Amino acid sequence: MALTREEVEHIAQLARLALSEDEKEMFRSQLSAILSYAERLQELDTDAIPPTAHAVDVQGVMRDDVVRPSLPRDAALANAPQAQDGFVIVPTVLEEHA
Repeated sequence: MALTREEVEHIAQLARLALSEDEKEMFRSQLSAILSYAERLQELDTDAIPPTAHAVDVQGVMRDDVVRPSLPRDAALANAPQAQDGFVIVPTVLEEHA
């Protein structure tokens, strides 16, 4: 399926892209090649291929939620820029209004 220059200009307008004349021709050619390849893929007989969501078998990527000991307070505060009474001191982000 070959795109026309007008179709590329319309797509560029929808995408709010300002294309030069060379870019319009380049994208017309590239998009036409992609659409032609997609047309070829539609000709394949896929009746014997079961539908799938992934090309490879994907196992769960989340680890089990297991309770583990937390970082000791002294270790957690070791890299804090400032600490006092077991808490990290951070700059004031909210101002008080009278």
